[in-house]
Amino acid sequence: MATGSDEEQDETSIHQTPLRIPELLYVSVKMENPIVAVAGNLFPHVFCSSALVGACDSSRALSMERESASMWEFSFVVPQNHEALDFKFLLKPKDTDSPCFVEEGPSRVLIGGALQDGATLASFKLDNDQAVEYKVFVQASRVSSFDLAASWRAYRENFHPSAVRGIPDVSIDSEPQTEIETVSSVGLELDLEHYVVPAPSNSAFEYAANLTENPRSLNNSGSGSDYFSIGDDIVSVDQPEKEMEFNTLDPSRVHQSSKLVKSQSVGTMSTLRMEHGQRGPFVDKGVGVPRMQKCSSLITFTADPSLEPDTKNSFPAAAGAVAAGAIADQMLGPKEDKHLAIVMVSLPARGKTFTAAKLTRYLRWLGHNTKHFNVGKYRRLKHGASQSADFFRADNPEGIEARNEVAKLAFEDMITWMKEGGQVGIFDATNSSKQRRNMLMKLAEGRCKIIFLETICNDVDMIERNIRYKIQQSPDYAEVSDFEAGLRDFKTRVTNYEKVYETVEEGSYIKMIDMASGRGGQIQVNNISGYLPGRIVFFLMNTHLTPRPILLTRHGESQDNVRGRIGGDPALSEAGELYRQKLAKFVGKRLKSERAASIWTSTLQRTILTAGPIGGFPKIQWRALDEIDAGVCDGMTYEEIKKNMPEEYESRKKDKLRYRYPRGESYLDVIQRLEPVIIELERQRAPVVVVSHQAVLRALYAYFTDRPLKEIPHMEVPLHTIIEIELGVTGVQEKRYKLMD
Repeated sequence: MATGSDEEQDETSIHQTPLRIPELLYVSVKMENPIVAVAGNLFPHVFCSSALVGACDSSRALSMERESASMWEFSFVVPQNHEALDFKFLLKPKDTDSPCFVEEGPSRVLIGGALQDGATLASFKLDNDQAVEYKVFVQASRVSSFDLAASWRAYRENFHPSAVRGIPDVSIDSEPQTEIETVSSVGLELDLEHYVVPAPSNSAFEYAANLTENPRSLNNSGSGSDYFSIGDDIVSVDQPEKEMEFNTLDPSRVHQSSKLVKSQSVGTMSTLRMEHGQRGPFVDKGVGVPRMQKCSSLITFTADPSLEPDTKNSFPAAAGAVAAGAIADQMLGPKEDKHLAIVMVSLPARGKTFTAAKLTRYLRWLGHNTKHFNVGKYRRLKHGASQSADFFRADNPEGIEARNEVAKLAFEDMITWMKEGGQVGIFDATNSSKQRRNMLMKLAEGRCKIIFLETICNDVDMIERNIRYKIQQSPDYAEVSDFEAGLRDFKTRVTNYEKVYETVEEGSYIKMIDMASGRGGQIQVNNISGYLPGRIVFFLMNTHLTPRPILLTRHGESQDNVRGRIGGDPALSEAGELYRQKLAKFVGKRLKSERAASIWTSTLQRTILTAGPIGGFPKIQWRALDEIDAGVCDGMTYEEIKKNMPEEYESRKKDKLRYRYPRGESYLDVIQRLEPVIIELERQRAPVVVVSHQAVLRALYAYFTDRPLKEIPHMEVPLHTIIEIELGVTGVQEKRYKLMD
């Protein structure tokens, strides 16, 4: 079955001589009647004594169309090097067989789109010997064959109006449409798991700390070995490197038994190891709306200018405002401002690693070269994963020296990466004392700009649950079989940090205070300026940890899918009509217990029609969710693009991410206009069903799965398939449902 309407994979390349498409002339001949009363029952025609390239045959009269009350027009298209065309005007009486009145004088001659002899009046002699004159206007414009085809499609659409015109941008059906229940062929199995299909192999769930940058200063001494060389020492590492700290949400649901804890949002559960070593499900719920508070302090951290050379990869692979902001910041700001270090600050188990991972994903998706450096990885590789709480005491000089050493190693690795073209480094550690932060600022002088990002949580119940989760997940306690012993040790570690903890008051900083407590929160910012830092603050204001699913699906198969044409605004095919009914059934079953879910579509009728039968939820149309604009190629097949625009076809084939259709968009343009959609999806606390198009869904899917930009144009987003993205405290998980072939 054809699936060609949206952006598709590249076709087999061709080798042929580029074909130059000649421009055409669009000729408009107009006649103005200044005496409407005299000739009100006479209608002008054009009498051609030579062919007008398919518009008329020899010796044939064609009607002129009324443009206004006293203006008539006749239009046609000819090649630029057309033969001379001669014609005359005539007036034909309405509803009578009376003879016509032919223009007096010789025929008019049109050459190269211009009227010869500059004749601007058409004279007629009527039956009563009265003479009337009409003003004549001739205008010729050059037009490409593609523009002409687009105009013709638009013209035809006026005769075949969209089936969704008149539907408001925001609407809601109180109940599902009954047509679904009357069609026996659209029934679904009661068990939705029947429709689950494998997700891409590289979309498997991983914890945030596992995705951080691998230490380059701690080189692997052998392939497949668990030993690493550090200077002259060899260190054995028994456990995989993973560390995760989560700021979980609902203090009333601290997990202490094997009972199921069900999400109030979507009814999904996660599995955790219990105190006795078994596994149990775990879910947390919502957060309040933060309020913005500007700090009165204006302490400014400045760094000395550096002679560090510009890197060729310092600008992001981005478009629009992202690119403009990055260029302005990097060209007008100090040298060190070309590189930004977000230095995390918090006590353990306050959610800093999870926040760092989300911020990394967001900045990468926008096109900024961003990496996440987790100091815990360095510590475990350098000193082992089984350090007791005594290692973290403030009165343990050996422990302090060891922890500062790995922090310096991680920071230097980050600076080295920045010199190679990196733009934003997320430095993930507790950094809980002024002494540690001053050390980092000295390391950053003249090399990068530092913004401290502090996460503060004052909810003791939430902290308790976060600590328990960390004992279950952190490799620091993987070898501790006694859960309670591990719990006591980690709480002692937290107490050691609390004794010396100092909140951030120096330099540029962002403070997130009780943002995930479920009772609101606040953000404090100090000395924050520039496009990118501003975007970071805006993103952090809208992010939270409420578990909920986001369902992504393309529209049902369209008529242009069947024809293999891209773009356009076609209606659904028979298969598409069937899918929209199956989709309504699926959404009704999957979200049957939800009251706050919403349905988002583009403004194109194939998505609006697909979502039409879904009842009971608000439907919102987003212009930002429209398919990638194919420009002059809109409505063409790829074979037509190969034949008529081989240079454009080859340019697109070489770099689909950056290729921009003539008068259209690139994938980077699509990403730029989708940023408000991403922010709103992050802000939503209830399920959202997004019915959109292939290029758009590729970009959204890449954001949630943290896929590289270069992969976006080649991701698999098939028709009639639902991609469920589960967002929550444990990260992002994916499930796919194939409702029909």
